[in-house]
Amino acid sequence: MRVFKTGPDFLDPMILERASAAPVYQLDLWMGGEEHCRQLLHAAAAEADLILIEGVMGLFDGDRSSADLAALFGIPIVVVIDGSAMAQTFGALAHGLATYRPGLPFAGVFANRVAGERHYEMLAESLPSGLACFGWLPRDAEIALPERHLGLVQAAEVADLDARIARAAAALQALPRRLPAAVSFAVSAVSPTALGAQPRPLAGVRVAVARDGAFAFLYRANLNLLRELGAELSFFSPLLDGSLPEAEVLYLPGGYPELHLAALAANAPMHAAIRAHHAAGKPLVAECGGMLYLLESLADKDGCRAEMVGLLPGNAKMLGRLANLGLHRVTLPEGELRGHSFHYSQMETPLSPIAISEGARAGRRGEAVYRVGRVHASYMHLYFPSNPEAVAQLFAPAASSLST
Repeated sequence: MRVFKTGPDFLDPMILERASAAPVYQLDLWMGGEEHCRQLLHAAAAEADLILIEGVMGLFDGDRSSADLAALFGIPIVVVIDGSAMAQTFGALAHGLATYRPGLPFAGVFANRVAGERHYEMLAESLPSGLACFGWLPRDAEIALPERHLGLVQAAEVADLDARIARAAAALQALPRRLPAAVSFAVSAVSPTALGAQPRPLAGVRVAVARDGAFAFLYRANLNLLRELGAELSFFSPLLDGSLPEAEVLYLPGGYPELHLAALAANAPMHAAIRAHHAAGKPLVAECGGMLYLLESLADKDGCRAEMVGLLPGNAKMLGRLANLGLHRVTLPEGELRGHSFHYSQMETPLSPIAISEGARAGRRGEAVYRVGRVHASYMHLYFPSNPEAVAQLFAPAASSLST
């Protein structure tokens, strides 16, 4: 079995990987494009007999929604509906979702957070004729997953995650086995985004990637692309390690630095190593939480402030409200890249941005991109497959070595 997540999300895939014991990739028509999504599905179908795709938000939410993805590839839709506070309204909601957009491959519905067998019978009986119900899960605190301000708690932080997954699996195994019809995912004879036949511009370039409890917001597709471009990846922990791996490039992804202020502030050897990397003129790509780590200080939601690396002038603090959310594109000197923004922090810096991202939806606030030497820093999480050539230049040890 292989599982995918629709839309920009780092946290849900962590849970899905634990449940499926397989890598989880994003399927996003806006960030990656149709052919990229088709390639991912085709590759998964070659090695798995079942593919599940978790949607993003509601079925029709977003400019390139879960419904758009299903319609494009003919993927059968099973809508999960929270039935905890309803009876016959369940049928009305299901009917609306099934008929709102004619022509969708709507396979049926699934009831979640159900009080019991009798409650499920009421829900199922409310469905219009011909609309299938694939079963139900009970309202069970031992299945539910804990959340915080950016979504689900990271998989590594949920001590009993495997037990919760096993309990949910046992409940699902008791249901009749029903699957929609199979779908084919053919790819083009010549793929414009395949890198196999292209040069490897980052061949031999060593990239050190921060990955621990504070910095874990990493797209698998991003790491895979760096490897396909020829880069050699190693991983380190700004929380625990006192030195950097031997590397020409550093990659500091987003995460939860605000939850680890004391440990990050206390690791002075790591601060010095990162500043030395920068002083040597080596590239450093920092996204969201990675950028906050490079500032002079960061304060958590309670106002507790700690010193950070001090590589970038400025300070940041956590807010009690969402600061920005949405899909973004940005035009950099290397080319246009796509990605997303999602943060609860506010940053103040005297730096002038070299670019401001543009939201996929008109009127959305853009995100500033800062450059100090070879440091690239922004709240925007880049999706590398959106422009492999630009990524190769961004990670190139010498700024001019890949210029066209």
